[in-house]
Amino acid sequence: MGKISPVSAKYIVQAHIEIDGVVDRPDVIGAIFGQTEGLLGPELELRELQRSGRIGRIDVKTDVRSGKASGEIIVPSSLDKAETSIIGAAVETIQRIGPCNAKVRIQKIEDVRITKRTYVIERAKELLRELTDKVLPDSQELTDEVAESVRMMEVIEFGKDRLPAGPAIEESEEILVVEGRADVLNLLKHGIKNVISMNGTSVPDTIKELSKKKHVIVFVDGDRGGDLIIRELSGVADVDYVIKAPDGKEVEEITKKEIHKALRSKVAIEQYKLENKDVQVKTVVRPRVAPSRAAPRVVPSRSAPRVISRERSSVKPVSSVSNEQQQNFKKMLGDLVGTRGAYILDEELNILGKVPITEIIPTLRSLNSGVFAIIFDGVVTGEITTIAERTNVQYLVGMDSKVDNSRVKILTQRQL
Repeated sequence: MGKISPVSAKYIVQAHIEIDGVVDRPDVIGAIFGQTEGLLGPELELRELQRSGRIGRIDVKTDVRSGKASGEIIVPSSLDKAETSIIGAAVETIQRIGPCNAKVRIQKIEDVRITKRTYVIERAKELLRELTDKVLPDSQELTDEVAESVRMMEVIEFGKDRLPAGPAIEESEEILVVEGRADVLNLLKHGIKNVISMNGTSVPDTIKELSKKKHVIVFVDGDRGGDLIIRELSGVADVDYVIKAPDGKEVEEITKKEIHKALRSKVAIEQYKLENKDVQVKTVVRPRVAPSRAAPRVVPSRSAPRVISRERSSVKPVSSVSNEQQQNFKKMLGDLVGTRGAYILDEELNILGKVPITEIIPTLRSLNSGVFAIIFDGVVTGEITTIAERTNVQYLVGMDSKVDNSRVKILTQRQL
C-alpha cells in the first residue's frame, strides 16, 4: 500500500475518539477504512487515496482508563481544502469499533504550510541575527572601536592625590574638573583629554594647585548635588567657568552630542553666582558658605570671630519638631533601614545626597555648612554630634543614641 510522507502533506486532520471499551490500534484503523468504504464514492475512497499517496499514514494513539479508551487520530492529506474537509467529516461517521460504541469528533484541520511558513520566518530571523553578530564590521566601526579602546587606556593618575585624569592635563592651559572616575572615562571616550576628577565631594589639594596655574572649568551633574560641588569648589579654588549636564543626567552617562552642547554653553563663575542668587537666598546658612571659607585667606585673624558670630547668629535655634517634619523623618528613616546609609537634608527637607554612614563625618567636614538634618541607619555617637554642632546641623535622626545632651536635636526611631 502506498504511503504519503508527512513532509508532502498540505493538511493534517486531527480528531478525538472516545470508545466505550478496550480496543487495539488496528481495530480503530480498520473501522476507519471499513465504515467509510463506499460512503463518498470511488474518487474519495480512503484505501484508493492512500494507495495513490494523497492520504498519508493514519496514526492512532489511545489511552485506556476505567475500562474505556480515548485518544486521537491523525490523518495527513495532500488533497485540497474541500476534499480534506469531506474526509474529516466522513471520519466522524464512525459509531462502532469492534463490539464497542465509539464517538469521533474532528478537533481541527491544520494547514501545514502555515506552520512551515512560521518556522521559516523565525529561523530566518535567527540566521540573520547570527550573521549580523559574526560578520566583520566595516572599516569605520573598526576605527571607532580601536580609538575608543585607546582612549579608555589613556586614564592616568595625576598629582600627589593620584586623581584619575586624561593624558593632556599637564600641557593644557584649560582643564575640566569632574566628580568621579566614570566621568573622566566618558569624556575620554568622546575625545576630551584635558579632564581631571575630584575623586569625591571634597576638593583635593591637587585641584587647588592646578586652579592657580590653569583655567578651571567645573563640569558637574545636572542635579542639586552638582550645585553643591560648584559652591564647594568655588569656595576653595579659583574657578573660571561652570558647565552643568542636562537636568537629571550625570556626566558619566551623557552622549557626545550632549557633551559638546554643554561645552559650548559654559558660563562664567560670576554669572553663575548672579543667576543662582535666588536659589541661595532660600536657605539661611548656605549663602554664607563662600565668605566663611574665603575669610582665612583675605581677612585678618582678629576679624574671624565676627564672621563666626554672624554665622551662628543666623542659625535658627533648635525648636521642637513639627508633625510634618516628624512624619518626613520617620518615612526617610524607614527607607534607610538595613542600608547602612545616610540622607543629607536641607532646610526644606530636600535630600542633598545619600552617603554611607562611614562617610557622614568626612561629608560634613567637606560641606562645612548648609546641612539642616542628617538621617542615618545607625547610632548617634558623640563624634558625629560634635561635628554636627560645628557645622550647625539642627537635627540628627538615627536608630538609637548614645548622647544625652547636645545643642543638636537628636531623634531616635523609638521617639518617632
